[in-house]
Amino acid sequence: MSEVYAARRERLRERCTAAGSATALVTRPANVRYLAGAAPRHAVLLLGRGEDLLLCVGPPSGEADEGRPDDALRVQVLPRAGGDPAVAAADVAAGQGAESLAVEEHHLTVARHRAIGSVAPRLRLADLGGAVEQLRVIKDEEEISCLRIGAEIADQALGELLESILVGRTERHLALELERRLVDHGADGPAFVTSVGTGPNSGRRGHRPTDRRVEEGDFLSVCLGATYRGYRCEIGRTFVIGTSPADWQIELYDLVFAAQRAGREALAPGAAYRDVDRAARQVLDSAGYAEGLPPLTGHGVGLEIDEDPQLAPATMGKLDACVPVTVEPGVHLPGRGGVRIDDTLVVRPEADGGPELLTITTKELLAL
Repeated sequence: MSEVYAARRERLRERCTAAGSATALVTRPANVRYLAGAAPRHAVLLLGRGEDLLLCVGPPSGEADEGRPDDALRVQVLPRAGGDPAVAAADVAAGQGAESLAVEEHHLTVARHRAIGSVAPRLRLADLGGAVEQLRVIKDEEEISCLRIGAEIADQALGELLESILVGRTERHLALELERRLVDHGADGPAFVTSVGTGPNSGRRGHRPTDRRVEEGDFLSVCLGATYRGYRCEIGRTFVIGTSPADWQIELYDLVFAAQRAGREALAPGAAYRDVDRAARQVLDSAGYAEGLPPLTGHGVGLEIDEDPQLAPATMGKLDACVPVTVEPGVHLPGRGGVRIDDTLVVRPEADGGPELLTITTKELLAL
């Protein structure tokens, strides 16, 4: 992987040079990991004039949650506790004779930005912007492989839960069990806080589990994800508990399923982000559910669970091949509950079979 990380850093260096900065300081953890292979707590990456440097407050642990540093990258541990690696990196850059330093202004605090300027007053600070995030949008096959394994783990954990007795158990209990199963099957941990919603809580995007118990006839909506080698995937499904679905449940489920299918089918290289959103959203709009719909239909995934691109009505841009995204429309009826169906897919050209579905748990409306 050393060649991969070196190539990523070189692409970033080319962008910085074109923008007038020979050096760059990367502080956002996901960006540090993308370029260095690891992101120990508070670590930063300096793209220097002479060499690149990973600065840390302590020795990297090599644990799965932080990754393993690129063997070709020099690691420097600060000599005393309480130091700021970003400030130390600016001092190193100034010592290398750099005249300017591009920094991630969207991540640095004002205080940290000022501290960098004070330790190297002759260093002109420029804004790196979202340069690294832009590089991260298109994934290589190794990254996609990590997402694929994470999706398999999430599918397995969800499938096992569905085979157990659910009536009488709380949302919180079910969420904790799912997260334990993710780790048991090889995940670094959950990709985000697992959402389990029952009855009137079902179908709510981002619902935090409560002590409400599962009752017969409830909709049960579950949204979970696994992290594998730092890469995060997402899956969401909705079921009915203990009895045949009511007519209104079947009707609502079929509608959300149709919207989700329309969004999935719109995924193709060159498709506009907002057109994918529109494909799913107009199915729900035409059925009278325009009010209260989520602000987006899906988003990118990778080292973070919510990355670019954003599949939303006003978002500009077009999809590329090898971009993993979620498609996750849903409808929630206050006081009654709702449906959410969520998949992680990789955009592929039609010649390669179209979008690759990573999360394969059935989307049939099951009565558990």
